[in-house]
Amino acid sequence: MKFLLDNWMLVAVALASGVALLFPVLSAGRGLGPQDMVQLMNREKAIVIDVCEPDEFARGHVIGAKNLPLGQLEAKLGQFVKNKSTPVVMVCQVGARSARAAATAQKLGYEKAQSLAGGLKAWQAASMPIEKA
Repeated sequence: MKFLLDNWMLVAVALASGVALLFPVLSAGRGLGPQDMVQLMNREKAIVIDVCEPDEFARGHVIGAKNLPLGQLEAKLGQFVKNKSTPVVMVCQVGARSARAAATAQKLGYEKAQSLAGGLKAWQAASMPIEKA
């Protein structure tokens, strides 16, 4: 105990570095990576829903994505995805809105709703193609 009290700064640095090492592992389950999304699109014909506002969508989006702003998701998702067992991938600019959208879709009964971790920025960082409207 005396060692911990005498070396509290050393203990704090060790704990901080441990948390920093574990952070990527703990946050990995928060969505699909770009490669996983491509596989889901190709193998299971996942529907990609971009929850950005129309002006953001026009500046660039995943090829084949449908635009449905987050504010309209609950009211209109059924028009875009008829079968609730179809895989649905939500996308936004950085991943925050799409994570909320995926949670909302799951509450609505879409059992295979997921989000793209890191959003369109992660998609572009992985050198994946985008299109502009």
